[in-house]
Amino acid sequence: MEEKTKAQELREALCYKPTDATVAMTADEIATADAYCEDYKVFLDAAKTEREAVAYAVAEAQKHGFVEYKAGMALKAGDRVYRNNRGKAVILAVIGSAPISEGVSIAAAHIDSPRLDLKPNPMYENQHLCYFDTHYYGGIKKYQWSAIPLAIHGVLVKKNGEVVSIAIGEDPADPVFCVTDLLPHLAADQMQKPARKVIEGEALDVLIGSRPLCDEEGADMVKLNILNLLHEKYGIVEADFLSAEIEIVPAFGARDVGFDRSMIGAYGHDDRVCAYPALTALFELEVPTFTALTVLADKEETGSDGTTGMQSAFLPYFIEELANTFGEKGHRVLSKSMCLSADVNCAIDPLYPEVTEPRNAARLNNGVVLTKYTGSGGKGGTSDAAAELMGKFRRIMDDAGVIWQVGELGKVDMGGGGTVAKYIANLDVDTVDLGVPVLSMHAPFEVISKLDVYTAHKAFKALLERQD
Repeated sequence: MEEKTKAQELREALCYKPTDATVAMTADEIATADAYCEDYKVFLDAAKTEREAVAYAVAEAQKHGFVEYKAGMALKAGDRVYRNNRGKAVILAVIGSAPISEGVSIAAAHIDSPRLDLKPNPMYENQHLCYFDTHYYGGIKKYQWSAIPLAIHGVLVKKNGEVVSIAIGEDPADPVFCVTDLLPHLAADQMQKPARKVIEGEALDVLIGSRPLCDEEGADMVKLNILNLLHEKYGIVEADFLSAEIEIVPAFGARDVGFDRSMIGAYGHDDRVCAYPALTALFELEVPTFTALTVLADKEETGSDGTTGMQSAFLPYFIEELANTFGEKGHRVLSKSMCLSADVNCAIDPLYPEVTEPRNAARLNNGVVLTKYTGSGGKGGTSDAAAELMGKFRRIMDDAGVIWQVGELGKVDMGGGGTVAKYIANLDVDTVDLGVPVLSMHAPFEVISKLDVYTAHKAFKALLERQD
């Protein structure tokens, strides 16, 4: 074997180089990662809304021995509990062997994704076509939502409190829906507009029907026919949309991408690609040293406000109740705790190299991304993890054999973004962002690497199993 030069030895000892998972992982590890992602794809297709994600999480948790937490219930090391917050957020915990006064380990992700929401009074007819009027949710490129098949998911609550759930467009036998677009022949004026105005927000209306009520005359007969069909199937009337949460999402399922099947394309990787590993890591725990929590929250894409968003008090209230069970104070537990804020990061896209700075940007297949700060401009809107915390997480990841990389959300002053990290850090919890790199983030069809998903699972497990 050729002897290394001093420069080669120094380069290996002193220089930082991200790890390529495709090279570092064995064939067996890659096969394990691919198998893990088959279950992840099932989750993606079953959980296209935050309500569906919570229902999935609770059902799987119950299979793994979790029971609903009641305030004041006796708890001991190894107990597994969950709290369902209004069907749109959930906290799951495994009680550790160490006193809770030493803090807890938290993996926090969000389960909402950009989409179209129905307005409260959404149905109308125009030129004998029937539409649902929408208001887009989260940051989207509006033109990406036209001329693709769409599905309708959600709930309507009647005046008497009865809840009606609907999911139309996922089964191959179901109809699908769409937002129409102009033909190129007549789009000369449209194509001169800036991309953000090619399709205006008020034009993101979903086509839902075109046939009038049979053998009847009068205004809005197509709308009346659709209402009649909905009443026959679901027992609802138009006023029930006033108390509804109906979401329009892509109708297609998760698919492997590439001849090598190394990637997954799907709707909702942001942020279910972090939520799922945070769940599975918790399920695999037996008796952790520190009490371990996975938190799945709603409303991140619109600012984390509201009762089910991470700015609400549902997490500190839960910690306070756990602390009270063991005769401790909730704020003292929080001050001793550590959190991985689980959210995606942008991957370098070689087709658009101008928006990222290569030394500090994430790449597909280089593992899960540790992100010191997010925000925009001069780090606006970020908690910016302390150096000591970054050092501790480096050790936790390396000791557990996790392949990881660092990343930031694009070049300085190019844009940026935020996560739930700052809201948890504001509770006096040591928090840093960690997540999976994504191509085409916030598009109806996002792309991630299977190997990166599996490294995220290993990373969350390393946090939840930490010894100090």
